[in-house]
Amino acid sequence: MTTPTALAPAQARARLHELTVIDVRTPGEYASGHLPGAHNIPLDHLEAALPALRTAAGRGDLLVVCASGARSATASAILAENGITAATLTGGTSAWARLGHDVHRPAGERTVWAMERQVRLAAGSLVLAGLAVGRRRPAARWLSAGIAGGLVFSALTDTCGMARVLAKLPHNRPRPADLDATLAALSG
Repeated sequence: MTTPTALAPAQARARLHELTVIDVRTPGEYASGHLPGAHNIPLDHLEAALPALRTAAGRGDLLVVCASGARSATASAILAENGITAATLTGGTSAWARLGHDVHRPAGERTVWAMERQVRLAAGSLVLAGLAVGRRRPAARWLSAGIAGGLVFSALTDTCGMARVLAKLPHNRPRPADLDATLAALSG
């Protein structure tokens, strides 16, 4: 049976036992709560995971998830370009949790803020810093203007350069052993 392009949370929950769930958020976001049985392959590691994902797709349907659906749509498009069919979860893990569906958190893992929250903190802090320093050095206000322009561009293009930069911070990066174990589980 071919998986539709997008599954509503209720549909995904009903089929969870037959789906291979791939969470493309950062490891920190994944640790803050993910769908039961989800495998974490951050979006920027997806290309390296293609062989394992092709193997997993050969055994059943793939469901790609993220926080809201934007990154999973990108991941699904990358997979499709490589001949791998995958559905996305409408509204992402945020909608899943909001509806009261089970969310797993690894025991003992430190909770990391969702990427959207990290971006809001960084952008807000930079705007405030630009305005505060701009009282003494007016040219510093350009920092605030640059961040504002970046936020407008982000909204118009549904991309986020700041999120890409923040994803490279250590708490948002996968440990190589974790990624290797995930790929081995999908390949085996």
